[in-house]
Amino acid sequence: MTLHEKLSEVVKALDSKKAQDIKVIKVGDLTIIADYFVIANGTSTTHTRGLVDEVDFKLGEKGVNPDHIEGVDGASWIAMDYHDIIVHVFYKDARDQYSLEKLWSDGEAVDINTLL
Repeated sequence: MTLHEKLSEVVKALDSKKAQDIKVIKVGDLTIIADYFVIANGTSTTHTRGLVDEVDFKLGEKGVNPDHIEGVDGASWIAMDYHDIIVHVFYKDARDQYSLEKLWSDGEAVDINTLL
């Protein structure tokens, strides 16, 4: 599976479960952590967990499993590490508080419509 296909699967999985405000930021030129950050939020902790479960399920069907998932117990910010893509799923208040989009504003915003 190519990086673009994996990125597309993540965005489609989030969109299919009604994630809010999905953002994709290309950060590969800024850090060695990952090539892309995908940021989205749910409307409740249950919704947030459901979004993470859907991403994990859809990529798992394609044989792609995360190296690590962090934050599942609290469900206000869950990070899924797929080597070249890190998926950040927030509860709305936590997303506003941490404001990753501002922190990584030097990254290149990707139009998610090209991935759906």
